[in-house]
Amino acid sequence: MTATAVDTLTWIKVARPDEVAEGRVKSVIAGTVNLCLVHFDGQWAAMDNRCPHQGGPLGEGSIECGDEGKQWLRCPWHGWDFDPLTGKPPGGHADTGQTTYPVEVRDDGIYVGVAAPPPRARTISDVMVDTLVAWGVRRVFGMVGHSNLGLADAIRLRTLDGGLGYIGIRHEGAAAFAASAYGKLTGRPAACLTIAGPGATNLLTGLWDAKVDRAPVLALTGQVQTQVFGPGAFQDIDLGSAFHAVARFSQPVLPGSDPGELAALACKTALVERDVAHLIFPDDVQTIPSDKPVRGPDGRRPSAVPGPAEADLERACAMIAAARRPVIVLGHGARDDTGAVIALAEALGAPVMTTFKAKGLIADRHPLAAGVLGRSGTPIASWFMNEADLLIVLGASFSKHTGIDPTKPTIQVDFEPMQLGKFHPVTLPVWSGLRPFADALRQRLPPRAVGDRPDQIAELVGRWQIWREEKARRTREDNGRGLNAAAVFAALTETCPSDGILAVDVGNNTYSFGRYFEPSGQRILMSGYLGSIGFALPAALGAWAATRDMPELAGRKVLSISGDGGFGQYAMELTTAVKYGMDITHILLNNGELGKISKEQRAGDWPVWETDLTNPPFAGLAKLCGAAGHRVTRADQLVETLSAAIAAPGPVLVEVVTDPELV
Repeated sequence: MTATAVDTLTWIKVARPDEVAEGRVKSVIAGTVNLCLVHFDGQWAAMDNRCPHQGGPLGEGSIECGDEGKQWLRCPWHGWDFDPLTGKPPGGHADTGQTTYPVEVRDDGIYVGVAAPPPRARTISDVMVDTLVAWGVRRVFGMVGHSNLGLADAIRLRTLDGGLGYIGIRHEGAAAFAASAYGKLTGRPAACLTIAGPGATNLLTGLWDAKVDRAPVLALTGQVQTQVFGPGAFQDIDLGSAFHAVARFSQPVLPGSDPGELAALACKTALVERDVAHLIFPDDVQTIPSDKPVRGPDGRRPSAVPGPAEADLERACAMIAAARRPVIVLGHGARDDTGAVIALAEALGAPVMTTFKAKGLIADRHPLAAGVLGRSGTPIASWFMNEADLLIVLGASFSKHTGIDPTKPTIQVDFEPMQLGKFHPVTLPVWSGLRPFADALRQRLPPRAVGDRPDQIAELVGRWQIWREEKARRTREDNGRGLNAAAVFAALTETCPSDGILAVDVGNNTYSFGRYFEPSGQRILMSGYLGSIGFALPAALGAWAATRDMPELAGRKVLSISGDGGFGQYAMELTTAVKYGMDITHILLNNGELGKISKEQRAGDWPVWETDLTNPPFAGLAKLCGAAGHRVTRADQLVETLSAAIAAPGPVLVEVVTDPELV
């Protein structure tokens, strides 16, 4: 029989009198009730909009003639039929009909009577989202869709009470990059939310970026209903297999799961392993009622990293005592221990060079700073690497791009034992947290005798003077095809706030940034080991969110830098920045081509082929998206334009026309 709502009713207008023609149907909402409104045979009816088969929207169906001339309301998904006025089926595929609701036709419209909604039952999704919040998750980036609606509603409720922040992006790949950048900046995982199938697979590049750079991230993917698991269902792919290589932890949430425990294990994996954790949410499981407890982090994480062995400290002291020109190589793994490392360097009087990923951990104006080592680096760092007789490598991984000399005596310290001697043997591998090692070693160092070593601090002054004079010469170069990169980054050095957060992309713009920009305290984010073009703007979204979530980052200006090729990957995320009023300045170096690839083709004696780009006027595009846009074509415009863009609230794009050869 057809069930009919009979409780105390609230009457809600759902349509104008002329809005639904005779013989037509329409999906409408009455309060929170999703209805199919029917106008048939001069009468009006309202019924539950969900077909009992797979939830198809009856209001998107049609009234069609069946056997013996009978008219039926037909579901648009699989053709199930219902009486247009009573909601009863013809029989054979449903035991009961649709719930119907009373309708009144009034002068100003069509009204439907609905009962007050019952209290919302606590669900599996609620338990899991509350567990994420208990573990310190503060931000979700994603896209709401048909196979994650139950999970999305649990997230929505936590945004209403302030437990979570949500940013809806335009492409799921941007969500993963934003979450990766958030993890790199804060050390805490953000989550990215997608639907099943293509929404989930669109995450993979950004998740690989997080994985190889050891950033904690949570991937929350919808999945088709459990009743249609298997090959052939719409958007059903084996997500466990798809995420197997990228996710350290990947588990489906099933009706019998302990949802709080699954969410806790995902969070612990992301935090402790600094890796990707993945949870799969079948559509029908998301809304199952659950009274399972939230599983918080108490008692599930160590409070400190291990310190160095006494024998390692004694041997390190002996190696340092025997060295005349020790240097420190500071890697991205030292980002949370920089103060202790710099104090050690000051006690040693040793130059500090950084890997490219660690650029900015020591300001270039610090007396011991030697700049960036390697392909994106400075001749200062290269000179001190060549002259050194002892390398103290802290939190670096010896990537071939870095240029650490494997033949020199080396003390390598890392809190991950697999990183020690990963690519070649080192003289002294030390398994330890960097701060405990630096503090313990500094306390054991004997006083330095005057004149027992070369004055490397004075050498640093001379080497910086030589390099800055060379950079100044390069800023004046002009081929008549656009600005040179040295001038752009000299202006950015002058105008960028010292506490700014800079997200940089991949390409010639990135190499030039490494060479020419002189950090003075900024935090720098990049797609390090993956080297993915398009990283910068989505990363800026993640960084901006972190400045809202973390008190220690509050008020810091976020900037991003890309070439025209990189910006084109996720250009429409500029509208995301506009939607949320993000205070981001994006600096776009427009040279009309994939300049790094052109350069590599020439270097390999290949013809330059298919690297040219057809670009819109980017400053104008920014304005069409609702952001501010500026275009710079002369060097004398740089400082004034950048200063104004950085000072302005909201998203701003600065398009700088650059010469692809002057990088």
